[in-house]
Amino acid sequence: MKLAIDTNVPIAANGRNTHAEPGCQIRCIELLEQIATGKLDAVVVLDEGGQLMDEYSPYLNFRGQPGVGDLFFKFLHDHMYGGKRVELVQITPIQDEDRGFEELPANEMDPSDRKLLAIAVTADADVVNALDTDWFEQNELLAQLNVAVKQLCPEHACAA
Repeated sequence: MKLAIDTNVPIAANGRNTHAEPGCQIRCIELLEQIATGKLDAVVVLDEGGQLMDEYSPYLNFRGQPGVGDLFFKFLHDHMYGGKRVELVQITPIQDEDRGFEELPANEMDPSDRKLLAIAVTADADVVNALDTDWFEQNELLAQLNVAVKQLCPEHACAA
């Protein structure tokens, strides 16, 4: 299974500067811990250009502590060129404000989420989300692109 992890997941796992409820934080912690320790047979997908790692970096610590989100970030950094547990894919940014990336049709996604969507489309990966409602609100676009979203915290991310 290939996964593209939204930035809000490791942020929620760290429990700092997040509105995630404790149950949501625990689900994020469990998933990221399983990925980082190899207990979950999953490959995390990033872009070759480092845009997603750049998005993670203001919120997460390269030392891998104190939180599980930080541990996950260090895991990505340490494994990104090994090819077995982290896969790098090429995505192509373009100067089209309706698309953002060559891999995407015109869309109404938040521009900051488009890189993750382009990664998921390119790698045939599922998106993992905790807190962002965009992934729920754009279900028609996601169906058109054949991208599945795993909602860890539907109480936060899915409209009622």
